[in-house]
Amino acid sequence: MSIMVLFRRFLIFGLLSLALMLPCMSEGAAPVFCVEIPVRLGGEARALLPDGSAVELGRVCALPSISRWPGYTASKWAPPGSVAASAVNAVHLTLSVEDGRGRTISILPEHTVAPAAGEQSFISLDSPAGTGFFGGWAPPVGTPVLVITGGGRRVPLQERGVPREGDTLVFEVAEYDAPYIIDIENRPGGRIIGYYDRGPRLLARVIRPVRGVGRFGGTEFQQVGRIRANHSGVIDVSTARRGVVGGFQVLPLLHAATSKEMSSAWQLTQWLIVAAPDGSPLPGTAPLFSSNLVPGSQLTDKLWDMWSTYGRKPLVLCRRDGGKWERLPEASGRNDFAYRDITHLRIYSPFTAEPQAGFR
Repeated sequence: MSIMVLFRRFLIFGLLSLALMLPCMSEGAAPVFCVEIPVRLGGEARALLPDGSAVELGRVCALPSISRWPGYTASKWAPPGSVAASAVNAVHLTLSVEDGRGRTISILPEHTVAPAAGEQSFISLDSPAGTGFFGGWAPPVGTPVLVITGGGRRVPLQERGVPREGDTLVFEVAEYDAPYIIDIENRPGGRIIGYYDRGPRLLARVIRPVRGVGRFGGTEFQQVGRIRANHSGVIDVSTARRGVVGGFQVLPLLHAATSKEMSSAWQLTQWLIVAAPDGSPLPGTAPLFSSNLVPGSQLTDKLWDMWSTYGRKPLVLCRRDGGKWERLPEASGRNDFAYRDITHLRIYSPFTAEPQAGFR
């Protein structure tokens, strides 16, 4: 490995001081790894670890020429210059918020459809959906994005606008203060409790429980009981095996009540609507809609050790009619009452290190 390569990696991790100035970084969060994506056809995207090792994540096969405005509704709740959505079939970035709507660009796996990505406003990688940057190496919502320009300047993404050919995008992927378990009482008024090493915390209340599953695009690239997508206005859970469509979504009340595209969430059964106990807005807030959940490793994804590979893969369990915890029953397509007997849901947050004594 050349001295220049080592020096460059040292500089990338040194960018933490810049990232901490961005609003999406929580106090005390440090990068676990970084991802570099060159804005250059044929360029190799890589995950960089603090020990200097690198993992290839695919080659760039399409570049953006424009940004998308207006972006999908929830993109306005992500801080400018950050990851707005982390999914098996797309990672969306909010450049700015203009007239109450987000301006976005996207990073997509090749041969994958992601309706929220605008035409000519995405970078494409030749890696399969649900793996690599769209799986085990995915950045959580709120991750700041930096740009190394062709001239060597380092600036936050929103100052740069649409990345230009020759730039490099840098994602500093950190672990934030998150609960290790999120328990949901699936009934009107049910509690959503996050269990931290320092004790439990009431995160939200259920306004409308989930009872069914639906045809949510992208779930065909994920496994049963895994996170298909997390963005500042949704947790999308896959309920069908890879290759089959099926899932349900968790929505914050503000998104369900004010977004036109979510009006059916009040009539259909595939959405679980939640609200903060104090009435404050939930969109874009941790740990449900920022800084925590990612699609997770699957198939051939391997991270740097056993704990990172298996820990950085959120799992969703359930209790049926108040019984014992078990895996989600498989359900595909649209089935309005597939989950009518589910009384509790549990989400395990991702982690990368062996649990310490008295923790988890």
